[in-house]
Amino acid sequence: MPSLLQRLARIKPYLRGSHAGLVAAVGGAVVTAITEPLIPALMSRLLDQGFTAGTLQLWMVPAAIIGLFAIRSLSGFISQYGLAWTATRTVLKLREHLFARLLANEPGLFSRSSASSMTNTLVYETQGGVTTLVGCLLTLVRDTLTLVALMGYLLWLNWQLTLVVALLFPAVALVMRVLGKRLHRLTVEAQKATDSLAYVVEENMLAWRIVRLHGAEPQQAGRFFDRADVVRRLTLKGVVAAASMTPVTQMLAACALSGVITVALWQSSQGGATVGSFVAFVMAMLQLIAPVKHLSDVMAPLTRGLAAVERGLDHIEHTAVEVGGTHDGGRAAGEIRFENVGLSWRDDAPPALAGIDLVIRPGEAVALVGPSGAGKTTLVNLLPRFLQPTSGRITLDGVPLADWDMHALRRQFALVSQDVVLFNDSVAANVSLGAPMPREQVRAALAAANLLEFVESLPDGLDTAIGHNGSQLSGGQRQRLAIARAVAKDAPVLILDEATSALDSESERAVQDALERLMKGRTTLVIAHRLSTIENADRVVALEGGHLVEQGTHAELLAAGGVYARLHAMQFKT
Repeated sequence: MPSLLQRLARIKPYLRGSHAGLVAAVGGAVVTAITEPLIPALMSRLLDQGFTAGTLQLWMVPAAIIGLFAIRSLSGFISQYGLAWTATRTVLKLREHLFARLLANEPGLFSRSSASSMTNTLVYETQGGVTTLVGCLLTLVRDTLTLVALMGYLLWLNWQLTLVVALLFPAVALVMRVLGKRLHRLTVEAQKATDSLAYVVEENMLAWRIVRLHGAEPQQAGRFFDRADVVRRLTLKGVVAAASMTPVTQMLAACALSGVITVALWQSSQGGATVGSFVAFVMAMLQLIAPVKHLSDVMAPLTRGLAAVERGLDHIEHTAVEVGGTHDGGRAAGEIRFENVGLSWRDDAPPALAGIDLVIRPGEAVALVGPSGAGKTTLVNLLPRFLQPTSGRITLDGVPLADWDMHALRRQFALVSQDVVLFNDSVAANVSLGAPMPREQVRAALAAANLLEFVESLPDGLDTAIGHNGSQLSGGQRQRLAIARAVAKDAPVLILDEATSALDSESERAVQDALERLMKGRTTLVIAHRLSTIENADRVVALEGGHLVEQGTHAELLAAGGVYARLHAMQFKT
């Protein structure tokens, strides 16, 4: 396992640009530490020259006390503000890098990680982790400097007694090291358990209708309780490890203090110390307890904060980014070739696709049909490289997809699917997603999707917010808004994945009209279970078990009596 310093060094790049805040925070801590020994020194002077000798003027003591604490108060404020400034800038930079990596990550991440886990890391853990971590680092600096200043003062007062005090530090360091390792392991386990708990909440938020319909509330509550109980038990174990540091440290400090007092009393009996110097030494000794306690207490939040930040850093440093080529041929003509394409999810499972050879000409409308699990959606997901084939190759305009620049490749495709994804923003923002455009262009896209009249009837027109995933719209309106987005993108290749399957007959007719206008002049791949919607396709391609089994026109395949004819007969038999 890397050392604490090696782990802390990973955060250094995100502190760039925050040097002013760090200087203020550390500078304030240094001033606070330097003024710490002045308190017992002032007390020694007061006892020896004020009460005993009577040589101090009355105004000196209150002036010194007020001045000393004014300096400490100002330095404490500057230190805290510098800390907050540094922490907020660091959180901003870390979140910016983390979200950028999330957007650029290879698509497999989204099947391996839950949305709740990524949200927890990006939103909550980075904020709490960095804030806690920077605060802990300031505590380490301030209290370490305070210890050095006090120990220097103690050495100057009485080096023999100081050696007794010095025996405390190796024992405290050993306790912090042993308990710190255990606390780090428990913190990582608790983070994973919290992700699992958040995922249960996410699932039930998305599937609340099914849960209630099936009366599954007790079952889901049981799942939640089991995972919440794991978090509780791990949290308690972490509390035991963290809480053990303080009492052990205090006992060690008590042993050191008792030894100091014993030796000091012996020295006093030999005439080797004044009352003022003895009181000053004991006060400085007692002042040591607070920074030692802080340093022992800081290990728990430091470990938790560092573990939280490391989750984000691990995601940035250890996940793969999508890799594309350099080709950018502008707007593609739309010729697509699948050459012996295969895809397997696992070596021990049947292939999802095998030996696919298919040529789609520019401007051709090709319908993909077949039973569920035949590989239709998998096939079209290969085109924008949401999936990678495990064998064969795919070309667009004769150029292998792997050679295309990723952004240039995806500019060639527009997608309208059954699962419409809309953003909680205005109508105009959803239509012009990714490329701000003139309002007239947005209106033209809405008109082409048979939605402009409805949008103009809304209170704020194009600026109307549509709610979470278009919750303020009907199913047909959401589908037509997705079509308007595809119209506005004006890509040469169009993918329609069950675009009308969830609609009633009236909505389907309106959507179908919009789709027919959208398909003109574009290479189109249509996935449809309702075979009546693809009878006018230029070509029908039938898939079964991941294999391309037949292709031809609607009439040709009906006459052939194969897979397509069987599916057609099942849908239309009376």
